[in-house]
Amino acid sequence: MKNNAEINMQMRREKMRIELSVDGRRIPMNEFVQKIVISVIKAMVETLHTVDSGWKEISIHIERDEIKE
Repeated sequence: MKNNAEINMQMRREKMRIELSVDGRRIPMNEFVQKIVISVIKAMVETLHTVDSGWKEISIHIERDEIKE
């Protein structure tokens, strides 16, 4: 298991960046939040057996359906 220093060093080497938009509005994130979000998404995706370890880009789109009562 990697510690935080190893994750930070790996992220610096890979030069990852992340963008978050909600309803078309860009949501700014400071460096700390970016590192957390990147680490969580990267860890979830890399545990999937069909994902190649040399991936270049991860895209996630979440859309909420309206619930009618």
